[in-house]
Amino acid sequence: MKRFTVLAVIIIGLISAPISSLAAPLDEVKNIVRVHYKGEIPSSIEEIDSIDDIIEQLDPYSTYFTREEFEAYTNSINNTTTGIGVTIEEHVTGIQIVSTFEEGAAQQAGISPGDIILSIDGISTLGMAIQQASSIIKGKEGTTVQLQVLKSNNTKEMYNLMRKKFTIPVVTKELLAGNIGYIGMNSFSDNGAVLVQKAKVELQKLGATSFILDLRNNGGGYVHTAEELIGLFPNSPDAFKIVTTSESTLTKSTKQSSLFPANTKVLVNGYSASASEMTAAALLDQNSASLYGQKTYGKGSMQSFFSLSDGSILKLTIANFTGPKDTIIHKTGVKPHFVTEVGHELVKAHRDALIEVNKNYKKMSALHNVPTTKQFTITFSNNVVQNAKQKVELVKLGTTDTVPVTIELKSPKQFVVTPTAPLEKGAAYLLLIHPTFQTNAGIMMKNGAYVEVTVQP
Repeated sequence: MKRFTVLAVIIIGLISAPISSLAAPLDEVKNIVRVHYKGEIPSSIEEIDSIDDIIEQLDPYSTYFTREEFEAYTNSINNTTTGIGVTIEEHVTGIQIVSTFEEGAAQQAGISPGDIILSIDGISTLGMAIQQASSIIKGKEGTTVQLQVLKSNNTKEMYNLMRKKFTIPVVTKELLAGNIGYIGMNSFSDNGAVLVQKAKVELQKLGATSFILDLRNNGGGYVHTAEELIGLFPNSPDAFKIVTTSESTLTKSTKQSSLFPANTKVLVNGYSASASEMTAAALLDQNSASLYGQKTYGKGSMQSFFSLSDGSILKLTIANFTGPKDTIIHKTGVKPHFVTEVGHELVKAHRDALIEVNKNYKKMSALHNVPTTKQFTITFSNNVVQNAKQKVELVKLGTTDTVPVTIELKSPKQFVVTPTAPLEKGAAYLLLIHPTFQTNAGIMMKNGAYVEVTVQP
């Protein structure tokens, strides 16, 4: 039986079809599919004698819920659940981990997005439906579940994880080095855009002058939240186009009173799906922000919900959606402005944000594969003097950390900058030389400079 996946979710409101005169849920489903389904309707639909068999012949995002399953589904969108802290999707070799959450047992045990669950409590997941996998994994709070997992390096690991109830934070925030506000959005929950707006205001009070919005591994949620989130960006009057079986309609965004700055950066990856892609396409089409990362998942179909007479729910694909200027999403994904290696999205965005803040600084030759004990020598064209106002910063990119350094005059034209602690292996840094140095004659350095630094693994 094909059921739901947390990854590919867009909700456009609960629609009740005219079902009062129909005899049974099976007849209701057939009628709703005939009228509303965006896709090829099974030619044998009249002869099909079960809802499950109808669902099997529709697209992957059309599903059927019992009342209890629908409650669990909506809880998952709003990030309240009992389990091990993962979102999942079907995969040809089993069940794939789409994302993990900090409070969950899976992340704490070392399970990562992209890992494949091969078995659950000894039951193979090959060909297993999402609902079956989800129901086995969740279980009762305080009990354990055993997973065999295929890792990205092709090794197999066995995990025994304890289930617990937790609420995943929809939005996280921190002030990165250089007064760059970082906002991570895990789900398009009912109040997701409100929480993003609140985080933005709080970060501005802490001194944030520019922002990075992280939609990586965000599988979607409520479409009204996407409309509100898009409305937080300047020059974004439109949210998306809907293409149904009969028409194409442009939908406006929900304009907000306080907007992100024009230089806001948005992170996406291959697990950014549905409402995340809707947002990314709107920002791309209207030049409202810069996108960093990898091409998104490619889920550009829209579902609606239909109540059936027995209390069950049909989730049915009723339309496709594109960007406001027709950027195709479905089965294609949204390609970001700046394509990065996996895991380097935040580092690249943070680097660019810092350079924008210090836009008049001169770019110096980058330093690659430096040792963790690296000292940096700064050479000037004229003799310089040492004073207490000289400032050099060593920022660890993608973090809140500015590494403390000492500055020592080694010769009339050279200073040596020494970090007070070893650098992190494999990490990326930006060395900022601020225009605080002066010559013997009292002439100040005109512009600052910066050096990109990567540490050997």
